[in-house]
Parts: sequence; C-alpha cells; structure tokens
Amino acid sequence: MLTIVSDLLLTDAFLIKGQIENKYARISQMLDEYRRYFIKVRDATLIDLGSRDRIQTPLVHVNLDEILLAHEFLDSTTDVNLARLAREKSANYNRVRVFYTGNLNVEIAGEVRPGSYEADDRSTRRFFVMTRPEVRGMNLEGDRDLELLTKLDYVVLNKTRLSYIYDFS
Repeated sequence: MLTIVSDLLLTDAFLIKGQIENKYARISQMLDEYRRYFIKVRDATLIDLGSRDRIQTPLVHVNLDEILLAHEFLDSTTDVNLARLAREKSANYNRVRVFYTGNLNVEIAGEVRPGSYEADDRSTRRFFVMTRPEVRGMNLEGDRDLELLTKLDYVVLNKTRLSYIYDFS
C-alpha cells in the first residue's frame, strides 16, 4: 500500500507544504491529468521565499501554471515506482540543467528521460520527472523547510514554465 505523507510545491513566490486534496495517483501523473486551474492543498504551510515568513492555512488553492516543481514524500519501502526507478541505470537518462526565470531565478540540474521536456513527448503533458536534482540560485541555508529542496531524490518539473534547458547528451 502506497503511503503518501506530504506534498511539496515550489512557485516563484512560495514553498508550499501540505496534502494535495483528492490525490488519486502519483503526483506526476495527477498534475499531468489535472483539468482544473487550481489544485487544493490542505493543512498548508506557505514559506515566503524572500522574507521566509510562514503562513499556515487549512486550505490554499494553487494555480497549476504557477508550480515550478513538485515532490511527494512517500514511504519508499512500499512504492513499486520508486523501486523501478532505482533499478534503472542512469545511462537511460540525460544529464540536464533547467532554468526558470522571472521573480525567482532557479537552476535545477539532474537527470531526465530523453526528450521528456519536449511538447511532443507522449509520456507527459505539462510535467516531467527529474531524478537526482540539485537546486541552485536561491538561498536555502538556515531554513529547515527550504533545505528540504537540497535533499530530494526526484522532482516533478513544469515544462511550460521552463526558460532554458542545457541538455548534455
């Protein structure tokens, strides 16, 4: 049984922690299939990326187009998808650096499935998975919630928000 513990969303203004309401699948699949403009996050904590102030609220609606990256914390001992990813060789992936520009300039380096960021990728629509991510371009030190971004084994990226991609393949 898959045990979903918590969800993490990064916009160019906030890091949002909470529980995505009515999640029926892995976060990457759900974000790709979601047909509404706003996703509901219950028991949310919003951390302002500039001031590091925190807002706690029982419910926040997040515009899907504002999400830069997403992650779900899982009980990985029971997740067959994570186990499959761990078995696959990194040779099946391309090393890339992606950049989001705007209010927040962020670089994320990691490994992606070849072509997953393209509009014609048949496996994804708006979001794709990056393994072994390294987040750069913003100060994460000294805040335990923001430091979570340095400890993730994968992230789900919004391809429609990407500004630049360096593909080292």
